Amino acid sequence: MTATITDHINTLEKLFEEHFEIKPESTVPLAVSGSDRRYYRITGGDVSAIGTFNANVAENNSYFYFTDLFRKHEIKVPEVYKVGKERRYYIQQDLGSTSLFDLVMRDGHTEEVKNYFLKATEQLVKVQWRAGTECNYNQCFSSKQFDEKAIMADLMYFKYYFADLQKIPYDRNAIMEEMEQLSKDLGRIQPQTLMYRDFQSRNIMIHEGEVYFIDYQGVMQGPPQYDLASLLWQAKAKIPKAWKEDVLNRYVATMEELKISRVEEIYFRRGYLQFVLLRMMQVLGAYGFRGLLENKPHFRTSIGPALKNMKQFLDDNTQIPTYTGLRALLEAICSDDMQEKYAIAEPTEEIKLKVQINSFSYKKNGIPKDKSSHGGGYVFDCRGIKNPGRYNAYKHLTGQDIEVKQFLTRETRMSDFLQHVNGLVSINVEDYISRGFEHLSVSFGCTGGQHRSVFAAEYLAELLEKNYKVKVTVSHLNQENWVLS
Repeated sequence: MTATITDHINTLEKLFEEHFEIKPESTVPLAVSGSDRRYYRITGGDVSAIGTFNANVAENNSYFYFTDLFRKHEIKVPEVYKVGKERRYYIQQDLGSTSLFDLVMRDGHTEEVKNYFLKATEQLVKVQWRAGTECNYNQCFSSKQFDEKAIMADLMYFKYYFADLQKIPYDRNAIMEEMEQLSKDLGRIQPQTLMYRDFQSRNIMIHEGEVYFIDYQGVMQGPPQYDLASLLWQAKAKIPKAWKEDVLNRYVATMEELKISRVEEIYFRRGYLQFVLLRMMQVLGAYGFRGLLENKPHFRTSIGPALKNMKQFLDDNTQIPTYTGLRALLEAICSDDMQEKYAIAEPTEEIKLKVQINSFSYKKNGIPKDKSSHGGGYVFDCRGIKNPGRYNAYKHLTGQDIEVKQFLTRETRMSDFLQHVNGLVSINVEDYISRGFEHLSVSFGCTGGQHRSVFAAEYLAELLEKNYKVKVTVSHLNQENWVLS
């Protein structure tokens, strides 16, 4: 039988209590990303930890192995405190909620942010060349080596999940032949080290002034340049050209400090550019799969910046790729028309859109009238979600209280409901921003307008503010009738 969210939380809270000898006071699910792992922030007293569930035991064992290996070499990664008997649940260090990507988005390209990139680069050298020297590659989960076959798989991922979805005419047989040759060329590049695989700023946490690495379940043997390409060409981070050169120089200098002599700099830099292109193609494949096929807003909104990134790279490197058919396809993919198709307004103060989010009671208020000249917006009925107001423990609370939030997250299908809501609303938000519209309304209704609709309204408001930097106003229209005692 499939475990429920309640099962996950109960098991993780038990592990937390066994390790810290403190009863958990709060367990809050964290946002789901691209993996099947589930994370929960568990707190009790002055202790906070991250509870993790992953049904894939082989992936977990690989994670535990590399965590121990990295910590042995003084590479900062979260400490794993306790692992459940079946190795599907574990408790690990809470590094907070600020990633290096968050800092870039919040503070811009400041000297402080740049220094974190340089710190991360120094740590990366230790991952690749120190931990990599004694790594047992049989412990790698997804693949032992980023070889010709793995490279071809990335190229095909790009072809099927992005290029073929754009209806751009091209000679498929010729492109396949060129991709096969490209994969052979890249597969021959030496040396090979321990490759992080997804070394981007979202997977670098800032904790107590230091950089910590997370999500390294995909490590394998491969070219070291690929990780630098992942870090420096992350589309939304928009790393300046001067920073890219400084980070590359710091990487080379750190290798010299650690007396690593297996690399000739000229060949290293030449290979780096080849893997920048491969990484950008792989990322577009991921954005196509997650954003266009699975309709996940974060990935869909990343396509525009990724196309600009590729356009900049192709303009700066006219000799890459050397294959004429592939070069023509890439130029067509990042053409002005394609960039316009996927353009999203920059999240700046110039965005005019204001989103009004309401919670209401179907019995007390009815569906709210839109007071703008827009004529109305979304209305979502939350009454299909189990009602916490029917239970004495929650009757006098609201959707703003942690107890109600936990109930709705653990015991109901509210998470599924809101995932669909987010997918629908994001389509209009993106369109309205690009067209300069000024108003959108979203209303959530439930029986009493106190629990489910309030939770949903607050959740969506936080999500839209984070993802789109739009101004959001939340009104709980039945607040004066809430039963609080």
